[in-house]
Amino acid sequence: MPNAVLYNMQGEKCGEMELPAAVFGAEVNKSVLHDSVVNYLANQRQGTQSTKTRTEVKGGGKKPFRQKGTGRARQGSTRAPQWTKGGVALGPKPRDYSYSLNKKVKKLAMVSALSAKAAENEVAVVENLQLDEIKTKSMAQLLNAVGAKKALVVTSEKNENVYLSTRNIAGAKTAFVGMLNVYDILNSDILVAGKDAVEKLGEVYA
Repeated sequence: MPNAVLYNMQGEKCGEMELPAAVFGAEVNKSVLHDSVVNYLANQRQGTQSTKTRTEVKGGGKKPFRQKGTGRARQGSTRAPQWTKGGVALGPKPRDYSYSLNKKVKKLAMVSALSAKAAENEVAVVENLQLDEIKTKSMAQLLNAVGAKKALVVTSEKNENVYLSTRNIAGAKTAFVGMLNVYDILNSDILVAGKDAVEKLGEVYA
């Protein structure tokens, strides 16, 4: 069974916690992880890039010079792609890059990502990940104690105080169980999760 060090909000070690084996102790499927990361990055693309074709560039209606007798190659328009200020041949146009993966693949990728973190001892569990007020200093103290340079802080549900206390810390990012994604997990050095968040992950992905 995979284990993780248990911390309190002051960053002090207070034991170990057994992680759900079905979620944190599964075999890592690298192929599915790759598919999931590529899918996430593709879905982040805005797809707003655009170039003008020769029909959209202004001007070029008149034939630049006569067809024969000049010794030059025949030309019909100064807005053809080979001309300066001409249109772009086969350039990008606005499009939607997003696509979806099926539910089984998404679930397998999430379990693989969490299991990979647990296998590398990159999961830290906080006994009661709560803040009574917005306090960046408290979160910074916790993350320093855990040894996190690039941390993903996971809560069981949306927690405004934790989010606002973490957002100004360099390299730190927050997410709750319902909004967790494979890219953020793999992109972090350490996963700092509340005890209730770990239990909820066990229920959702087991």
